[in-house]
Amino acid sequence: MTNADSAFLAEIAERSMTEDGFIPHPPPQALAEAQASSPTADAAGARDLSALPWTSIDNPESRDLDQIEAAEASDGGIKLYVGIADVEHRVPFGGANDLFAGHNAVTVYTGVRTFPMLPERFSFDLTSLVAGQKRLTVVIETLVAPDGRVKSGAVYTAMTVNKAKLDYPSVSAWLDGKAPPPRGLADNPALQKQIQLQDVLAKSLVASRKRLGALDIDTKEVQVVTDAQGAATALTAHAQTRAGDIIEELMIASNTALARELDARGQPSIRRVVKEPERWAKIAAYAAGFGVTLPPRPSAPALSLFADKMRREKADRFAEISLALVKLIGRGAYEAHQPGADETGHFGLAADAYTHGTAPNRRYVDLVLQRIVKKTRPYSLAELAAVAAHCTDQEAAAKKVERRVSKAVGATLLKHRVGETFQGVVTGAGPKGTYARIFAVPVEGKIVQGEKGLEVGDPVRVKLIDVRVEKGFIDFSTAA
Repeated sequence: MTNADSAFLAEIAERSMTEDGFIPHPPPQALAEAQASSPTADAAGARDLSALPWTSIDNPESRDLDQIEAAEASDGGIKLYVGIADVEHRVPFGGANDLFAGHNAVTVYTGVRTFPMLPERFSFDLTSLVAGQKRLTVVIETLVAPDGRVKSGAVYTAMTVNKAKLDYPSVSAWLDGKAPPPRGLADNPALQKQIQLQDVLAKSLVASRKRLGALDIDTKEVQVVTDAQGAATALTAHAQTRAGDIIEELMIASNTALARELDARGQPSIRRVVKEPERWAKIAAYAAGFGVTLPPRPSAPALSLFADKMRREKADRFAEISLALVKLIGRGAYEAHQPGADETGHFGLAADAYTHGTAPNRRYVDLVLQRIVKKTRPYSLAELAAVAAHCTDQEAAAKKVERRVSKAVGATLLKHRVGETFQGVVTGAGPKGTYARIFAVPVEGKIVQGEKGLEVGDPVRVKLIDVRVEKGFIDFSTAA
């Protein structure tokens, strides 16, 4: 890929942001507000938990570190601490940064450009839990039983210090016995034991959720690969790692505890929900194609058993099967919740009460929940419903931008391969068209010829007939 290609892709990313209603860059008032923010946090009333063995695990390139983790053995199980960057005290309600963050609602990661929800002075510095710096955090403390059940939780502010910034690949390689301890752990046996304890905790948490019917799938999310200069060089299908599993489980447990704590306080909040699939009949028909009979009504445990069977018996197709299930189940959403009201729940996680509160640098919902937790700004249920609806819409718009840029990268990589055939899987089939993701270059395109009769999840062989980089269009026909 040439420098000109990379520059063009960056232009596409920015134009896509604008076309989908985002503000690509913080306005001058927001930058000025961030610049005027004091480097010193107001720690009045906060506990001092800086001595705990806090660490962060994120992508190697991540600078907006939202959370740190620590765990310790306790009577009745393991006590988990998750420290969340206290963004609320830097971003007052109604200020320039609140208006900017509230409009965009999410950080948009296109691979070729990142568009932070907050100015870099906050998300990369003052509200990032960078290693070695004392930071004000909102701590979610959760007691987890030996069998992985979330028993109790508490939420409070505390001063903390991240002892080591770690990343998914190197921690996973070490835990899998394929590499020595990574930098940050190599000369610190205490932190090594800490990560190993978190690994044990994560395994018990996922086992508990699996007993309830949580879905264990791996779609191999597509990511843009960049070089040292930030230029896109490839697309890769990224599989979940062992360290990624740790953080995922600790965040699910903490967000479950947070939802319960807000209910116990009688405070309205926002839930993250995935409703029972409306297209269950199609899911059942899809499973039947693999010789598995699902019950007539939606059942998370039954679907979980099907996914486990496919992981064991169809390992080479599991990412394809996972992607089909995700498409058929439907996407998540945000929903306002009144304590005592019926829960919609999260079908994929098999969780009744679940929220998003662990990434306030990247998600506006999480910032709103911090205000609720700290009681700095009361929200009515109607206000929370409006926030939930807006953030759901903006999340979908962000995914659209990310897909468009990913497809533009894919089109750039494929523009010299028009006429070639590829193996893939159908990822969409509806009034707006039929789409397939190919495996050789993990990108999605539209089947514009021979699409009749195809359904989501069908394996398909397609011929590349056209690409248009500026639109992110990749067109296929079916091939014998």
